Amino acid sequence: MKIIKLSTIAFLAVSTLYGNVTQDLQKEVNTLKTTLSEMQEQIDKVQEHDAKDNIKFTVDFRSEYNYINYDYDNYSVKGVDLSGKSASNDSLLATRLFLNMKSSPMDKLTFSGQLAAYGVWGGHAYGFEDASLKGWSSSSKASDTLFRIRQAYFVYSDAFSNGLPYSFSVGRRQSTDGFLANHREGNKNAGSPLAHITNMEADAAMFKLDLSKYLTSGASIKTVLGRAHTGKGVETLYDNGGYRPYALEDGDVNENVDFLIFLGNLYDNGQYKVMFEHATVFNTKGQNLLTGDKSADAGTAYLDALSFQMTGVGDMINDFLDETTLFASLAMTQYNPDSGHQLLGSTDSETGYSVWLGFTIPDMMTQKGKFGFEYNHGSEYWTPMTWAEDSVMGSKVAVRGDAYEAYWNFNMFGLKNLTGQIRYTYEQHDYTPNIRCSGWVKPEKVDIKAENLRAFVRYQF
Repeated sequence: MKIIKLSTIAFLAVSTLYGNVTQDLQKEVNTLKTTLSEMQEQIDKVQEHDAKDNIKFTVDFRSEYNYINYDYDNYSVKGVDLSGKSASNDSLLATRLFLNMKSSPMDKLTFSGQLAAYGVWGGHAYGFEDASLKGWSSSSKASDTLFRIRQAYFVYSDAFSNGLPYSFSVGRRQSTDGFLANHREGNKNAGSPLAHITNMEADAAMFKLDLSKYLTSGASIKTVLGRAHTGKGVETLYDNGGYRPYALEDGDVNENVDFLIFLGNLYDNGQYKVMFEHATVFNTKGQNLLTGDKSADAGTAYLDALSFQMTGVGDMINDFLDETTLFASLAMTQYNPDSGHQLLGSTDSETGYSVWLGFTIPDMMTQKGKFGFEYNHGSEYWTPMTWAEDSVMGSKVAVRGDAYEAYWNFNMFGLKNLTGQIRYTYEQHDYTPNIRCSGWVKPEKVDIKAENLRAFVRYQF
């Protein structure tokens, strides 16, 4: 009986002790959980602060090989007849580097920027003006202060009281490799404008309205106001032409060339997308008939495009059709000279037309690899703003004649950050090649055959 009592007492003592220890341990665990929760909260705040307080950098690095050939069956330039001659380069090597920047100090405000360097191997700094200034040596000498900004702009996004979303932006816009041009460049996402009539950097202000809630699926409209050319004759504080820093005198060559653009989505449900763009260029460049000089106030140009894209054919028929993309675009340019001036060599209003057709299909050999085929046709007076297009022959979209192109975009070694491309472009120029959207150049009858074979390797991260 005593043994039973002693055992009971011992059991109760151990149970009490165990209960106290368990309660103490549970308190410690709860305290530790609270501490960890508070620490995680602080870490989240620090990470959130750092994410908004810093600029995120990404890299787009590309090295390329180009074969180029031109056959001049009928072509004269500056009084020199080149008919029957040819020109070629069987080994043009180039490297392009984009350093991308993005930051978001607050939920509604973002900044995007892009620094760019693009040059040929063994080339010279500032082009080919001075053979002593090699491009690859400029960064090692205390003589080069050139720094190129390709993009730099902010975007503020909010919604009106009725829930209508809007965006406002100012700066050098991402106006290259736009809608439809992204396929041939191997870019998953397109830039903002329609590449059929706009493919060049632009300094502008933008205001966008998202109308999908009130109109069709994905509907939106942008208004862009910018400047393409600052009037000639602007003097700085250090010029010696008289005290008039940054002022302009009256006269044709001293006018600013501004543009107003309306563009947006008419419909976008993820599979079918229709976009439009209308651009007006004020004081566009041409020729003064009285003096015979180039003029920055020769008239007004109007450019219009309507582009369509189908991403996936049918509705889940098979993987091949799901990964097929079809696209087509129609565009028009009209140059209207002022009295006493010429645009495109004419005192009358001249209209140009263009069509752009293409498709991409899975290569059926690599993961996410695509074959692409495109066709372009432009008429005699077709003159878009596309001189920044990434092609060593100039803009194939601006061809006055016919252009045929085939390309293969693929991931190298199955890596999504390392891609490659093989692309062949053939152009038949029936009129003076349109390389600068120059209103003072008259389209003359020519017969030039141009071809470019390009292969590149590209790293993005």
